[in-house]
Amino acid sequence: MSCTADTHEGGCFCGAVRYRVQGPIALVTHCHCNSCRRSAGAAFVTWLTVERERASWIAGTPKRYASSPGVTREFCGDCGTELAFTNEKAPRTVDLTVASLDCAAGHPADKHIWTANKLPWLRIDDHLPTWPEWSKPA
Repeated sequence: MSCTADTHEGGCFCGAVRYRVQGPIALVTHCHCNSCRRSAGAAFVTWLTVERERASWIAGTPKRYASSPGVTREFCGDCGTELAFTNEKAPRTVDLTVASLDCAAGHPADKHIWTANKLPWLRIDDHLPTWPEWSKPA
């Protein structure tokens, strides 16, 4: 379990599934869409986005679920921790849950997306850019 400037590791709550990201993490997003909220049971989910070839499973195999057309979510089949999200609209990237990183505290979000679907009682006052829907990574 470690994180450096060039290697970031994380995994599920029970430790059965682990992943590694090689290289820097530059894009971190709070997602407020209905699917993310429901799949995580949370007000929003914070994701890091990296090129697929930079991420790999290093222990265990996550279960997969097609949560909507073109979208697959991966999670631990033992403890249920949501770990990854892939979308056919962004075929070269994978999103990983920031909270599952061993060094999650070092990766604050850059923006909020799908704010049109945010819970009405949630107040966004962090001065990050907001997108009412999805925003494609640059």
